[in-house]
Amino acid sequence: MTVLWTFEDLLAATGGTASGPFDVTGVAFDSREIGKGDLFFALKGAETDGHLFVDKAFANGAAGAIVSQAVPYPHILVADTMQALEALGHASRARTKAKIIGVTGSAGKTGTKEALFAALDRCSRGRAHRSVKSYNNHVGVPLSLARMPADCDFGVFEMGMNHAGEMRALSHIVRPDVAIITTIAPAHIEFFKDESGIADAKAEIFEGLVEGGTAILPADNVHYLRLRAAAEQYTNAILSFGFSADADVRVIDHLDSVHNSTLITAKVCDAILSFNLSQPGQHWIGNSMAVLAAVLAAGGDLASAGLAMAEMGGLAGRGARH
Repeated sequence: MTVLWTFEDLLAATGGTASGPFDVTGVAFDSREIGKGDLFFALKGAETDGHLFVDKAFANGAAGAIVSQAVPYPHILVADTMQALEALGHASRARTKAKIIGVTGSAGKTGTKEALFAALDRCSRGRAHRSVKSYNNHVGVPLSLARMPADCDFGVFEMGMNHAGEMRALSHIVRPDVAIITTIAPAHIEFFKDESGIADAKAEIFEGLVEGGTAILPADNVHYLRLRAAAEQYTNAILSFGFSADADVRVIDHLDSVHNSTLITAKVCDAILSFNLSQPGQHWIGNSMAVLAAVLAAGGDLASAGLAMAEMGGLAGRGARH
């Protein structure tokens, strides 16, 4: 199996004290997800302590663990395992030459992330990486970064928040080359005075953009101008998407096709692209424009993106028809 992190790199990233050398082929914080050769992070949460599951992790094949208390297995001892996970996420971002895309929004994050991954994985012939499930918080984002192979061409990361300031912290870990906001809606409204507060919190994603990075914004959303003003503080490269006639990447026409798919004709800046979208729903049509905008900004292939969106299967737990 391919080594994901050498012992030397783990030690340099975490700054811990090692019981002995070991290389790892994967990373997890859930002992049930551990496979042969993986690194286990023993994280301490509000309800449980990962150190209680160290035995299970090694029984499942772990090669080593990051711990804050000594264990009778190969390990690196650190003061705080969560800080060590963040440090490994930073190290992964620092070593990669991949184009990194961050995806946030009040809805559509996971679907857009999956479609974008499918598009970029196709054009790079399997050299794309993305966060799995909805690993989009302060634990899931650095974990997803730590799992990224060093030789990827693209990395796609879902990023979520429900309080102001959370997106800022995630964005500075991910440091996206391309940052997408799918939409702004009253999700987690209980933590904000109104939707404009949600828009401001989501717009924190632009604070981590690398120099010359691209912001991708929903042209049809009522908060578009507010989002654009926020993005303009960090980049001059902004692409809008949606149904609006003023959008940079927009739907020209769409009609129902076979097997619940939609035939779409889109204007992608100066190009015209026609493709089938396998996923049903008006929201998917709009978000497919965000995918095309991101593929363009990241230097991917638009034709491959169209083919990938035609062949996408249903996402687990959503979109199934009964």
